[in-house]
Amino acid sequence: MKKLLVILTLVFGISALVSAQDYNTAIGFRGGPFLGLTAKHFVGEKAAVEGLFATRWKGFEVTGLYEIHNRAFDVDRLNWYYGAGAHLGFYDGDYTSWGELGEVYTVLGIDGIIGLEYNIAEIPLNISIDWKPAFNLVGYSRFFADGAALSLRYTF
Repeated sequence: MKKLLVILTLVFGISALVSAQDYNTAIGFRGGPFLGLTAKHFVGEKAAVEGLFATRWKGFEVTGLYEIHNRAFDVDRLNWYYGAGAHLGFYDGDYTSWGELGEVYTVLGIDGIIGLEYNIAEIPLNISIDWKPAFNLVGYSRFFADGAALSLRYTF
């Protein structure tokens, strides 16, 4: 009987944490200077991890972010978030505005993110707009401030 009580308490406790969010996981598309895919998963009541796979300059970049979410303007299902992470990218200098012709670049860097998202109650859709500045530490060292994007995600 004690084991059953402990198991039920754990199940209800985890359910309460999960229901504190409007969604647990979301996957979708990210549009902006970098076009790609986005996947976000909550690992705590306010903490999420987000993975991005994006293309630009006939190359691609993989980014991992850790984000903190908070209610925005006291509006239900409207949240603002901020966070940081890192990226790894591979680019052909022939197609960039900054690279050398004939050069291939492997870049590694750090990212920040700040954004606003809304979760539609009637359908499982999350819409977000954010700014994700990045700084390449290795490969082609430079600050990139053009990381604004609009994302549409299916939530579950």
